[in-house]
Amino acid sequence: MNRSLVNEILLKSISQSAFKIHHLSKSTLSSLQTLPDSRTNSFLNPLYNFLPNTQNPSKIVDNICTNLKERRSTLLDKGMIPHLGNQEVSRVLLRCQSDSFAALTFFNWVRNGTGVVPTIRNYCLMLHILAWSHNLPQTMKLLSELIELNRNKSEKVSIFEILVLCTKECIWEPVVFDMLLKAYLKAGLVWDGFVTFRKMVKLGFVPKIVSINFLLDGLLKLDQIDECWGIYEEMRKIGVRANTITFNILTHVICKSGDVDKVNEFLDKMEEEGFDPDIVTYNTLIDSYVRNGRLKDGLYLYNIMYIRHVMPDLITHTSLINGLCREGNVREAHKLFHRMIQIGLYPDVFSYNTLICGYINKGMMQEARTLLHDMIREGVPPNEFTCLVLIEGYRKKNMLISAVNLIVELQKFGVSVCRDLQIDLVVALCRVDKPFAAKSLWERMVQDGKEAHKLEIYNELIVSFCISSYVNEAIQLKDEMFFKNIKPSLITYRTIIECLSRLNRTTEGEVFMRDMVEFGIQPDTTICRSLIAGHCKEKNLNQAESLLSFFAEEFQVCDNECYNELFKVLCEEGDIGKSMEFQNRMQKFGFTPNCLSFKYAIDGLSRRTACGDAFIDE
Repeated sequence: MNRSLVNEILLKSISQSAFKIHHLSKSTLSSLQTLPDSRTNSFLNPLYNFLPNTQNPSKIVDNICTNLKERRSTLLDKGMIPHLGNQEVSRVLLRCQSDSFAALTFFNWVRNGTGVVPTIRNYCLMLHILAWSHNLPQTMKLLSELIELNRNKSEKVSIFEILVLCTKECIWEPVVFDMLLKAYLKAGLVWDGFVTFRKMVKLGFVPKIVSINFLLDGLLKLDQIDECWGIYEEMRKIGVRANTITFNILTHVICKSGDVDKVNEFLDKMEEEGFDPDIVTYNTLIDSYVRNGRLKDGLYLYNIMYIRHVMPDLITHTSLINGLCREGNVREAHKLFHRMIQIGLYPDVFSYNTLICGYINKGMMQEARTLLHDMIREGVPPNEFTCLVLIEGYRKKNMLISAVNLIVELQKFGVSVCRDLQIDLVVALCRVDKPFAAKSLWERMVQDGKEAHKLEIYNELIVSFCISSYVNEAIQLKDEMFFKNIKPSLITYRTIIECLSRLNRTTEGEVFMRDMVEFGIQPDTTICRSLIAGHCKEKNLNQAESLLSFFAEEFQVCDNECYNELFKVLCEEGDIGKSMEFQNRMQKFGFTPNCLSFKYAIDGLSRRTACGDAFIDE
């Protein structure tokens, strides 16, 4: 934009709006532009004129400027620093406008060595000087610093408006406003950048297309769709010509808004502007069509690309393969996959994964496994997602052994399988009563140094072995835990004791119970019931009574179910006197007969009476 025109517009804007803003917000901005400083009032003292110039506070600006001009390292006598205020900082900067090096040297000295905190106005003057001298890297650095300072203030001010006000008294370049827009976007303050853009346009400044593209991209990520189109309209009004990047961003805007019907209209407008859609444009549109379930439109654009001599790339084909697989047309997807290879494109892991997922969703595990072999043969290493979808595919079809074989096969090829994925498979095998396969996979993990969640996995294996009545294998795992310094839990012992009791090895189960007590783990009611039930089933009645007393005395476990289990067996033997003696002994430990106990006693008496009557009849 012509500089004289900018000056003319700016002077009118300042007199009509910016100057008005200055007066309306004078009380607000004063603390940021010219902080009240009692030190400046001392300059009125006429006695200072009798001091040497280097010690006269009235000459502080002159002294600093002289020392800056002569490139002296000491800018001011230490005794004069308390008399330096923000007004003096501004005056020095204005005196050094033509020497940006001197101005920046002074500004850094103020910030780092005087205790004076520069105001927003001080910063803006320095920014104008740097921009005018074309020191753009330093300008951007200082802008970023100023934005952070303003962000942390309780009462934020408009940096843009203060920059405008400063143009009345210093040299300046319009580029500083464009850089302010970039700095806001760099700091992640997209909305502040948008407000700055609007103010720039209103005052006649024309942002560069690069800055506008950054702003459009930021607004797109915030889903500010309407604002994106508003900026595009403003661009046309102020004469900023869009480029390919602009149109590609706006293509994303169209796709994100979901209004894919506007695509053809937008492409026509793009061509009217003199730009041909490139590969990014087509890929964005095709991906949007696929995600919105409009695969036919995506395939139509795919064919248009060839007509317009835009060669589809890997992303194009992967998007369409994904769309075909989502519609269940995995055979056509595989044909497109082969066509991609025929035109010289090499599938990557994402392309393979997309097609593998398509086959798995159709339950075609053999075809998916073949693709896995193909990718390994072609030197494309499977990633964690590849392993995940294949193993999940086998799990859905209840082919867990095949999943284990797949892991073994992958490891032979040098493919690392995620530890958590293997642990999940170990647990899944345990819960479908395949403990030996689970143990085999777990042992392979241990050999590879992947022993995470050890106690939980051992418990899962022990439970699975015990459910399948392989208690010896479960005991072996428990012993292995001791060897590896893994403390068994209540679940570990309870599972083994229940299994031993169920397999008529209750005495061994009791040994385990006493072992766990010595190990500091208190048995619970479930263990008590299992052992009492086991002894009763094996007719070890004395051991059962002894154990019942032990639980009551040692752990205060007085479980009526355990009591009734033993009382029932005694009653069934028909010796009522023995049953009553047992009842009296147990009452001393806190056991109280209930209605079920009396039922067992009555049943026992009935059987005895029936047996007696039968004997008399004979």
